[in-house]
Parts: sequence; structure tokens; C-alpha cells
Amino acid sequence: MSRNLVYDPHLSAEELRGFSRTVAEIEWLLLILVLLYQAVLAPEGETASALGMAMFFFAAFILIFHYVNFYRKETYWKLAIETWVMIVFITWALMYTGRLESPLLNLYLLVIITSALTLGKISTLLQMLLIAACYVWLGHYERIGSLPLTPFLATLATQLAPLVLVAYITTMLSADIRRALIQIKLLSEIDDLTGALNMRAFNMVSERVFRQSTRYSHPFSVLMIDSDSLKLINDAHGHEAGNRLLKMITQSIQGHLRDSDYVARYGGDEFVVLLPETTCSGATGVATRIRQQIESAALATRTEPVHTTVSIGIACYPDHGSNLDIILEKADLAMYTSKTSGKNRTTVYSGN
Repeated sequence: MSRNLVYDPHLSAEELRGFSRTVAEIEWLLLILVLLYQAVLAPEGETASALGMAMFFFAAFILIFHYVNFYRKETYWKLAIETWVMIVFITWALMYTGRLESPLLNLYLLVIITSALTLGKISTLLQMLLIAACYVWLGHYERIGSLPLTPFLATLATQLAPLVLVAYITTMLSADIRRALIQIKLLSEIDDLTGALNMRAFNMVSERVFRQSTRYSHPFSVLMIDSDSLKLINDAHGHEAGNRLLKMITQSIQGHLRDSDYVARYGGDEFVVLLPETTCSGATGVATRIRQQIESAALATRTEPVHTTVSIGIACYPDHGSNLDIILEKADLAMYTSKTSGKNRTTVYSGN
């Protein structure tokens, strides 16, 4: 079972919204820079009209994409479209302000930075190829037939080198930051001792599973698993052995779960398992396999191997309640029944 159960390595909806706001600010900055060029240098005639038209359409595009709910849900495609439009806008402005001699040429850097931060390496590479094509169209197309291929490519590579360097550095920094954030997120969701989810993370995933189950009328089951032997192990062999017992129980549980299942340390020597799309009969089979494996395993101690057991309680949705808290409570009651009935057994909540 993957440790990365709660945190999606792809951008979350909230992160996409944050990136969308950043892209909007970059787009406004791009528009302001072109506006400053027009205000300071005061071009006349066709240039002024072309820049005015470009700014008008680009501003309208920004307003539609960010403030008129044209896209109610942020997606990678939306961010990609925005970078393409930025390239079109910059290329249009360069056509009327000196082409490759234009002081606005470095505005392409804003596109590269935007793509590197939000879309990743492959998309940034594609943006670089598109910008390279724009370079050829803006100033090199007429030289293609007159210059040998090698000098032509060398000149183009020299002009594109700053963009490539910025793209490389930005994508590397973005990837490093992303990995660090994922690691921090994982550490905040994982129980340090056992590697299972902590209750903060479990509460998040259980709420999500519960909403999906109620929406689509799908079942789910909860197992409450409690060690029958932790106190004895701690008293006889020390807390280090007790910690190894908890790790062994966690590994035994994880070995019988699907990637879509979740296990969390509920507290002390108690664990909770969430089984989406699972009925009570299916949960009973999982619980039995977990209990039997723990019973057959031996915990190594300083003196001799020790066999341990667990008691398990099961409650299911919708059989035992329509509320997540009620399901958890009834699974806990069923686990307590297993404890008081002799331990090392599995009990499905019955209401008795």
C-alpha cells in the first residue's frame, strides 16, 4: 500500500487556483509593460493602433478567463492556453516594435517562468519550441535561404540561450520545491512510529470516502483493531519491543489492503482501517486474514520469540448507520466485544 495516500503528487484544486491567480498577475504585468512602452515611446500610426488592439484583446482575454467564470474549474489546460495566448500577444507586440531588435523581446521570459512554475518540464520545452519558431518568423525567416545551416542555427541558439537557461533553472527550482512540499505534507500525515496515517489524515480521507459513498450509494466498512499483547510485551520485554510490535501489526495490516484502503493509528495500540467499496462480508474476510497473520507471526525479543494476537471489530455503511461517527463508534463497540469475549477474534457489530 502506498504511503502517499492523502496527498496527491499532482496539483490539487487549491494549488491550481493559487497558480491561476499568479498567472493572472503575470498577465497583468505583461499588459502593463507593453502599456508603459506605448506611453513612454509614444509610437504613432500603425504601431500605436496595433499595440492598442493587442492590449484590448489581451485584457479582454484576462477578464474572461479570470473574472467572468469562463472556466469554473482550474485545469492544466487552462494554464497552458493562457501561456499560448501570452506568446501570441508578445509576438504581435514585437512585430510592430522592432521584431528581434525590440526592447520588449525579453517579455518571452515571463512566459517561460510561468510555464516552468505551473506546467512542468515537458510543457516548458514545448513552449520553448514555439518561441523558437516565433524567433525564426520574426527575424530569421528571410535568412534561411541565404545563410548556411550551421551559422543560422548557431545564431538562433545564441539568442535563445537566456530563455533556455531561465527555463532550466526555474523548472529545477519548481521541482525541488514541489518535492519538499510533498515530503512536508507526508510527514504531517504519517504516524512517526508505525508509518500508518495519523488521525488528522484519516479524518480527511474518511470524510471524502463517506461523501462519495452517500452520493453514489456505495458501501464501506471500518475495522477497529486493538493489540491484545502490547502491555504484556512492554512489561516483560521493554518499550522498544512494544514499538516493534506496533510496527509489525501495521505491516501485517498493510499487507492485506488494497491501494484504495486506509489504515491509521487510532491511538496507543489501536488501529482503524477504512475499506471503501466493501461490504461487511468482504470486511470480515480482510479482518480474518489480518488476525490470522498476526497470530502466526512471532515477535523477536531478547529472550525468545513471542506470539501476539489482536481483537477486531467491524461496522459497515449503510448497515450500521448513516453517519461516519456512528460507524466508527459501532466498530469500536464491536472491537470491545471481541476483547471481552476472549480476545483474538473478529466481531461484526450486531446491536446487542
